[in-house]
Order: sequence, then structure tokens, then C-alpha cells
Amino acid sequence: MAIALDQLRTFVAVAEAGGLTPAAETLHLSLPAISRRLTALEEELGVALLTRSTRRVSLTQTGREFLPRARRLLDELEESLLGIRETAAQRRGLVVLACIPTAAYYFLPATLAAFARRFPAVRVRAMDLSAEGVTDAVATGAAEFGVGMEGAAHPEVEFRPMRRDPFVLACRRDHRLARRRAVRWADLEGERLVGVSRRSGNRLILDRALLPRGISPHWHYEAEHLSTSLGLVEAGLGLAVVPRLALPRDPHPVLVARTLTDPTVDRATGLLLKRGVEPGPAARALIDLLAKGMRGG
Repeated sequence: MAIALDQLRTFVAVAEAGGLTPAAETLHLSLPAISRRLTALEEELGVALLTRSTRRVSLTQTGREFLPRARRLLDELEESLLGIRETAAQRRGLVVLACIPTAAYYFLPATLAAFARRFPAVRVRAMDLSAEGVTDAVATGAAEFGVGMEGAAHPEVEFRPMRRDPFVLACRRDHRLARRRAVRWADLEGERLVGVSRRSGNRLILDRALLPRGISPHWHYEAEHLSTSLGLVEAGLGLAVVPRLALPRDPHPVLVARTLTDPTVDRATGLLLKRGVEPGPAARALIDLLAKGMRGG
């Protein structure tokens, strides 16, 4: 049996439209072409599927029974072809993502290694940006998706939180506060604190949590990047308040982190996607890997 796909599509279109003329308009075919396809399908099946008259077309009993089967065949074929196209797209091309530095340091290396094993031909461009820069890159389409934090809101960008991490006190091992397991914000009175720029998303989170409680830390130094803040602490210039993710993974010979309480402040880190825009197949695969890493990291 040699039933052609165009014959099935024509039969379904005629059945749904209720006539040859509207089906011909939908398929952009002539009436003779429609008739030829229908006749060829009925001859191949050996049964009549349609009853034709000068004004309308109706389904025979066999045609009514065959219609859902024809629809199902076409749907299954479309899904199969889509899967093949997506699989092919996943195995080549370029994925562009924007990422805040702390998330890039903690989650990207292992995630990209796993992604490269599955899709070795797909290139990845990672844009290392501030939280606001990540949001802007996703909003403008410069990046297919982003890894950032809460706070940098944009009407065209959706934020999906994946994990929460506390702000901690980073100090030298020889500092007096390093002997404590936890430090209260009140204990920082009189200390030289290293903060991040007022433009930073981390600074915004801290200000929103602390100022309503009457806590206004004295930031003696301000830096644009968390890595710079830690460098100043390592040099003995002060103490820094940073997200735990900003600290080295392995024990540091000079720096230690201590829990900050009264209050405890944390931040959400997650994925940023442009509303109404579906990432490509390769980007979706990378997003899935990143989401798993962020939830389990």
C-alpha cells in the first residue's frame, strides 16, 4: 500500500473544511489537484471516504471512522520530524548565555563539561556580566538566557529562582571575629567593612533587608566586584559581606567565612528567560543541566 502524506493531509483538510473549495484555499491547491489526491487515496484504500455533490462534501461511515486515524498519523509524523530536527539542532550551533560571576565560577565549569560530552559540536559563549547586565542581555536578545539573581527586574524578563544562598562575613583567619561560629550585624560596629558598589544587585538586597531594621553598615571601602572585595580582606584592609558563593570552593589559607545573624540575609539565584521567547533546543539542554547543578550545588 502506497498512501502519500499529501493525500492524507488533503483528506483531513477537506473533512475539516466541509468542502473542496475551502480546503483548496487552505492548502493553496487547485480543485482538480484536490480531487486527484482524494481519488488516489480512495483507490489505494479500496473504499469511498467522501460523498461528493455539486454543493457539498460529506464523509461516508468509513470516512468518519478513518478521519481520527488520519489525524493521529499526521500528528505522530509531525512530532517525529520535530524531534529529529531538534536533535540535529542540539548537536551543532552556538548557545549564548549571560551569567553573574559567582554563578559562573560555581556552576558553569561542571555544567559545560557535561554539556560538551553530550553535544561536542555546540559552541558556548558565556558573557560574564553584572546582575543588571545579565538582565539587559536577556531582554535585548543578546543572550538566549541568563543566570542571575533576584532584584534586577525587567518587564520582558522572567526570573525563575533555583537556590538561595546566605550573605556571610569574610574575614582573615587571624581576625578576632574568626574565632566565632556566628557574628551578629551589631558586632560589626566600628569595623572597617568592604562593600560593593551601590549599583550592585547584592548591595540592593542588603539595603532592602537592613535599612528597615535600622542597620546602616559603614562601608569604608567599596568595590565593583566581589573578587575585589575579597582581595582587600585578604590584604587585611577590612571585613567583607558577600554571598557564600563568592568564596573559594576549597579551604583558603587566609580567608574564612562566618555566619551573619540578626538578621540573616540571603539572595535567590536562578535563570532569566525572555518572556514569550522559546530558547533553541541546544539552549534548552544547557538550561536543564544548569538547573540541576544549581539545585544540587
